[in-house]
Amino acid sequence: MPKSKVRKKDVYTPPPDKRTPVKAKAIGPSHPLYVAVMLGVMVLGLLWLIVNYIAGDRIPLMAELGSWNFLVGFALMITGLLMTMRWR
Repeated sequence: MPKSKVRKKDVYTPPPDKRTPVKAKAIGPSHPLYVAVMLGVMVLGLLWLIVNYIAGDRIPLMAELGSWNFLVGFALMITGLLMTMRWR
């Protein structure tokens, strides 16, 4: 059986970059207060939901809100989770 012809490939050279490199600004770690607020907001949302389940009908504000308490609790927790994206 005849042997197939071996093709010679050129070495790949990437195209030259036309943009000028921009040096990124060095960003340090987050302030400890930011971390405390972030964790505090998440824990506050969790506590809001727990208190709603345990004694929500006995607390006037929570009784008025009714099922909106779930929105308040989850909004607090999601706010804390969104804050984690900016945490360094």
